[in-house]
Amino acid sequence: MNILKMKYIKKEIRILGIDDSPFNKFKEKKVLVVGTIFRGGEYIDGLLSCYVDIDGGDATTKLIKMIRKTKHLGQLQCIMLDGIAFGGFNIIDIQQLSKKTKLPVIVIIRRRPNLHKIEEVLKKIRQQNKIKLLKKAGKVNRVKIKNRNIYFQNFGISVDLAEKIIKKTSTHSLIPEPIRAAHLIASGIKLGESRGRA
Repeated sequence: MNILKMKYIKKEIRILGIDDSPFNKFKEKKVLVVGTIFRGGEYIDGLLSCYVDIDGGDATTKLIKMIRKTKHLGQLQCIMLDGIAFGGFNIIDIQQLSKKTKLPVIVIIRRRPNLHKIEEVLKKIRQQNKIKLLKKAGKVNRVKIKNRNIYFQNFGISVDLAEKIIKKTSTHSLIPEPIRAAHLIASGIKLGESRGRA
């Protein structure tokens, strides 16, 4: 079934949640990126990983390659990203990611972003070319989880359907379980123990 046309979200919908690990931008050149494949918000079925350049421009192509080569690709119905960028300002082109993997993309944002401030930082560090990718990601929407707001962007999927998937998979915290697990695993591998909010 094509998720783009789904009216009802199956309990065990296969979702790939992706997050990066902690990093030191002054000492490291690459950051670990971890993807967890979940059945709904309950069970983990698989684990993917790759590395992207810190403040680089390869995150989109690296994620596409990682996803397209997984044996789980045929079962996946949605990609969730913890934010629009990995490794600092390695910004993801979510339209390209969706088109090349043939999967809808939902970007989870914990707090409403100040896009103007982000643009100013990109100009300051001479990476103005990435501003287009920020704007390309589209409108920031809001959804209420456990009486608190989180935000999201979406491509290849309606706002209404994206909201339903976010709510169905946010089983143990304010953010969807595939992303929460990716965060815990990535930080645990990097630091020896998971840290930070998940």
